[in-house]
This record gives sequence, C-alpha cells and structure tokens, in this order.
Amino acid sequence: MAIDKKRAMGRGLSAILSESSKKVNSAEEAGAEELVGNILEISLDDIITNPNQPRTNFDQKALDELSISIKQLGLIQPITVRKNGDKYDLISGERRYRASKQAGLKKLPAFVRLANDQELLEMALVENIQRKDLDPIEIALSFEKLIEEINITQENLSNRVGKDRSTITNYLRLLKLSPIIQTGIRDSIISMGHGRALISLEEQEKQLFVYEKIVREQLSVRQTENFIRTFKNPKIKKVSKEKELPNHLKKGLKSFEDYFETNIEIKATDKGKGKIIINFDSTEEFERIQKLLE
Repeated sequence: MAIDKKRAMGRGLSAILSESSKKVNSAEEAGAEELVGNILEISLDDIITNPNQPRTNFDQKALDELSISIKQLGLIQPITVRKNGDKYDLISGERRYRASKQAGLKKLPAFVRLANDQELLEMALVENIQRKDLDPIEIALSFEKLIEEINITQENLSNRVGKDRSTITNYLRLLKLSPIIQTGIRDSIISMGHGRALISLEEQEKQLFVYEKIVREQLSVRQTENFIRTFKNPKIKKVSKEKELPNHLKKGLKSFEDYFETNIEIKATDKGKGKIIINFDSTEEFERIQKLLE
C-alpha cells in the first residue's frame, strides 16, 4: 500500500486524474465532478472537434507560427473539453489543438467541464464571439446559430454575449448579402461598413454590380453610400464634386469608417483645419456610436 502511494505521488495529480477519468464515461456519472476544474493530459486521438465550431477560417501562416512556438515551449494555455464516453468533446481551443497536432504532440493539457449539448454549443460560440480576430460573417453566423439553436431573443443574446442589441442586428443583416459579397467581407476585400451600405439594395444582382464597382474603384464607405443613393434614385442630382482630400486624410477617413462602421465625412480647409462628421441613421445607431466614443 505504501509503495502504491509513493508511486501515485511520483506520477503527479494530472496522471492520477487522467487515470481516474477513464472510469467516468459521462458528465452525469459519479466522480465526474472531481475532474472539473483540473487539468488533465489527454491524448489527441481522444479529442473530438466540435462540428458546431463557428470559426471556419484558420490562417495557415498563424498556425505554422503557433506550431513552432509549441514545439519549443509546449502548449502554455490548456484547451477546454467535456467528457463524452471514452472521448472528449472540444469546447474551445481548436486553433491550439490543430497547431499542437501539426507540431507532433501526442497529448494536450485540458480543462474538463460539465456541459450538455446546448451549453457546449453556447460556450463554443460565445468564446469565439469574444475573440478579436473573428471576421464579421463568422460573428454573424455565430449570432444566428445561437438564436436558432438556443431559441432566445436578440435582447437575451445581447445580455449573454455583452454586445448591444443594435450591434447584433447589424451583424445579422450582413447575412442578407449575396454569398459572393459575404466572402468579400471575410477576405477583407471590403469592410463591414461597405456591406451595411449594400444591404439597402434588395436585389442581389444590384448588390453585385455595386460591389464590383467598390472593388474596382476602391470606393470608401461614404462614396459607396452616395453612389447607392443615386443608383436607387437616378433623378437625384449629383452633388458637385468636393475638393479631393489629401492622402493622409483619406487614410484617416478609412480608419474612422472601419472603426465606427458608418459614414464619416471629413471637411478640411487649406489652413490645415477642418471637422469630422459622424453620420447615423437611427437612435440605436447613435447609441452604438456614443458607446464607442465613451
């Protein structure tokens, strides 16, 4: 008995928990709670990736860089899983999982959580929504899936993910765009602001016509909105061409439009002075911009 205790102490807590976890086949079984909150060493072969993973674009260069880092230092941040029979469902950390597999690792450190199917989906989606590098379409699809699968309102979703309801609405509206334009947003060919301007065109043929013009002529969000306004109502007289902005102000204009996701105007004088105008088209839009400014 004393020898067994010494061996157990020598193996470490992770090894003991990993061994005992094999006896627990589901989150409902006795002993499952003991595993929660601890880090186990889990074989990559025992990990099942989440089919509801909202992230579909994994940058290969970034994976290569992470893989090299893992080879040198190991996996610093554990992945999160739930027990599923003899296997483990991946809740979060698929990028780390892929890079570790690429690095040739056989086992990964992992947090074990108790979660039913709905909670698994919600945790994976919310975890990804909070990431800064998720593209607007991936975020929109995550919002849509949460609403459909969990059957909640946009208001409730707003409280769960910590996003304004108007922000969620703006993302969901992007899914009304042509798939080609959605791909353009995902690949950063156009911005979310461009996409929101294109939504006002109901017919996809018209959306694609204007989309091609945006790409071809490198139109800003403001220029796109002005063109669409004239395109939808040709009787509107074209506003006289404004004085061309210098390059440094053009770059600043694009940065402002990307950040506020709305039409921005910059009016400059020859003396280096001027003003910035932030346009909004609804009370919700105003409140969203106000929070960004705060």
